[in-house]
Amino acid sequence: MEIRSSYRYALACPTSMGLRITPVDRMAVQNSNMFYLQATSAESNVLNVASSLGKECLVLTKFVEGSPMAQFIKAQLRARNIRFEGAEVPQGGPWGYRHQLNIADSGFGLRAPRVWNDRAGEVGRTLSVNDFDTDRIFGREGVAILHLSGLIAAMSEETTQCCLALAECAKEHGTLVSFDLNYRATFWKGREKELADAFHEIASVADVLIGNEEDFQLALGFRGPEAGGKDLSSKIESFKGMISQVREKYKNAAMYATTLREVVSANEHLWGAIALSGNTWHVEEPRPIQVMDRIGGGDGFSGGLLYGVLNGWDAEKCLRFGWASGALAASSLNDYAEPADEKQVWDIYAGNARVQR
Repeated sequence: MEIRSSYRYALACPTSMGLRITPVDRMAVQNSNMFYLQATSAESNVLNVASSLGKECLVLTKFVEGSPMAQFIKAQLRARNIRFEGAEVPQGGPWGYRHQLNIADSGFGLRAPRVWNDRAGEVGRTLSVNDFDTDRIFGREGVAILHLSGLIAAMSEETTQCCLALAECAKEHGTLVSFDLNYRATFWKGREKELADAFHEIASVADVLIGNEEDFQLALGFRGPEAGGKDLSSKIESFKGMISQVREKYKNAAMYATTLREVVSANEHLWGAIALSGNTWHVEEPRPIQVMDRIGGGDGFSGGLLYGVLNGWDAEKCLRFGWASGALAASSLNDYAEPADEKQVWDIYAGNARVQR
């Protein structure tokens, strides 16, 4: 993959920023009275690896005018070294616009994590390409990679059109496109044909395609290959069969990737990853990682993978850095990986948890 020669923003993404509320001390939601608040979104989580490591990144979003929650989100993005652009929309009274709420507990042992989404009146559902000066952002300033997620692409008719327009604009200006399919049945209900067409259009121009077997089947209409069993080696072979089909249809992509996850308990997962680049498969065999909060592990993987692409690394090195960045995200109560430096990520990959002095 060839990164454009000059750019201001290493990564940019459209997103709907929201608030995540998590009980402290791994309590469940229904029996906790203390909660940790963070500003989050799947797409901005992907940017966080590169932004933490000094690369300039940009969130394209929308805010509720005068909202203290909007101010909190902006402050959190600044602290994460992520720039933002977004129109200010009047709330319109108590029944008007707001930022989404994601209420979740991290789980513990055999008590699984549970997530409740509260998205009524979400201001990000009104996101439009007309909200942004795309000629300036993609043309005069420049973006190396535009990252799109199936979550924002399927959120509403407006966000679907926004993602399609941004993908088209990116290609016109030599910007690579990364697309994480992120299929969600609740987002697709009643819009199956429309979204299938839109996802096909984005996937057709994507340079990096990320998704598990279910994503490719349900979002892009592929028929899953027969798996020989449910063990990890069978899952790897099954994914290879799926991607072999995908590559025949979506030839523009230079890399196809996904994570491999087996849940032992809420505190321990077997974590792996796989990628196809050219005709070469790269596999990180699943190995045990300890988990503080699993949410954001996949976004951390995508962020680490794209950080490698930005640096011109070979596919194997990108995959390893993505694997370790996902493991890093799972070690934090925050939804995103925030490495102190590259060494911290590579130490995770090497299994080196010795104290650093």
